[in-house]
Amino acid sequence: MEYLLSGFAAAITLSNLLYCLIGVTVGMVVGVLPGLGPTTGTAVLLPLTFGMEPIPAIIMLAGIYYGAMYGGTITSVLINTPGEAASVVTCLDGHPLARQGRAGTALGVAGIGSFVGGTLSIIGLAFIGPPIARLALKFGPPEFFALMVLGMTMVIGLMGKSLVRGIIAALIGLNLALVGLDPVTGTVRFTFDQMELMNGFDFVPLAMGLFGISEILITAESKLKTEKPPKVKGLLPRREEWKPMMAAILRGSGLGFIIGLLPGTNSVIPAIMSYSMEKKLAKDPSRFGKGAIEGVAGPETANNSYCGGALIPLFTLGIPSSPVIAVLLGAFIMHGLTPGPQLFQKNPDFVWAVIASMFIGNFMLLIMNLPMAGFWAKITMVPYKLLFPIILAVAAVGAYSVNNNMFDVGIMLMFGLVGYILKKVDIPLAPIVLTFVLGKMMESSLMQSLTIFKGNFFALFTRPISGTLLVISILIFAVSIYAGVKNKKGVLAEDFEM
Repeated sequence: MEYLLSGFAAAITLSNLLYCLIGVTVGMVVGVLPGLGPTTGTAVLLPLTFGMEPIPAIIMLAGIYYGAMYGGTITSVLINTPGEAASVVTCLDGHPLARQGRAGTALGVAGIGSFVGGTLSIIGLAFIGPPIARLALKFGPPEFFALMVLGMTMVIGLMGKSLVRGIIAALIGLNLALVGLDPVTGTVRFTFDQMELMNGFDFVPLAMGLFGISEILITAESKLKTEKPPKVKGLLPRREEWKPMMAAILRGSGLGFIIGLLPGTNSVIPAIMSYSMEKKLAKDPSRFGKGAIEGVAGPETANNSYCGGALIPLFTLGIPSSPVIAVLLGAFIMHGLTPGPQLFQKNPDFVWAVIASMFIGNFMLLIMNLPMAGFWAKITMVPYKLLFPIILAVAAVGAYSVNNNMFDVGIMLMFGLVGYILKKVDIPLAPIVLTFVLGKMMESSLMQSLTIFKGNFFALFTRPISGTLLVISILIFAVSIYAGVKNKKGVLAEDFEM
């Protein structure tokens, strides 16, 4: 509590409050605009923090992250267009409520759920983070290597449609991480005699290209029409709706927080799981899809609660659990901070100021959401022919400012084209950026482990923690392969019967 109070003292300074407000406001805009999302918004705006101190920089970027979760709800409810992926589930019951003239109620329920879920998850981060960090201090190179293997395995295993595509994406990220100098021998690898690649690819142009530029290219192909949103009135639910709404909010808070702890997940997973759970627990499941309050409250709470849970592996272990967390990890490194078990010990002022700012940011978002929902919805009417050139210009300036070199702008455009092609062939981008970030740390941990064990890789299995984590990784991978083969056989059998 003492650390948390000192964090609030730092967070409520005028400059940090301003950056928190800027972050959540930009996050709302990013969430409201279809075709963007928290990953794209955070990646594109990452260069703006170059000249800033670490605390305000991360406060602002974190604000963009959880602010986008709020913003995506508004267009889902009012015009049936999700601003970001996790808000797709909100369309199922949020928009039917809007058609019934209860758009204000749907947005009010979503705002309350988002505030409660976000706040409870940050409380979880504040109280669970330090004990996990203390436990992780006992980790050596073998344990960190095994932990990163587990994270990568879960990333690949949770890819859903195709395990093969997940593996391809992960291998692309690992290969990109190998570019530059070998951390042990100093050997130059895959630079093609380009001096700019001696230190490997910079994370900022890579992330901006893969997520920002590719998303613009994909969105520009579709004919997105601007639609006038309905009027918003009556923000609170009816008296009889409060009890089921609060029950759904509490269940969504717990579910989202737990899913956030798992590497390889994203905010869509808890939203879908929460919706399914609420439908199964409902006395009358037929209400879902027609404007059920629980169908809005549960998923919206879960995807915001996920944000706080997802920050725990980042703060305590240095493991990014999702693409946007990987971008935040890049921001940490860019500002000279090393996420992991020693972050709470070496940089307590930074950690607790960021955690405290998230409490403040959630309160700001509640105030901005409930009375101002109609205003945010009008942002969707900005023509994309004006919006996309502005985003491209900001991205180009940001990429150039990394090293004041046009080479980085070229790298960003190249990865934008690569990301566009990969999206067209349905290869996920999340494993690429996650394995790229983890690849260098994983290689260093492996080389240190092999030095300790005199080249004997299987000695990793003799240590209790690293051995257990590696066995779990193997089991997850085996189950993923089995599930993939079984699903493929099922599809082939259906095709044969047809």
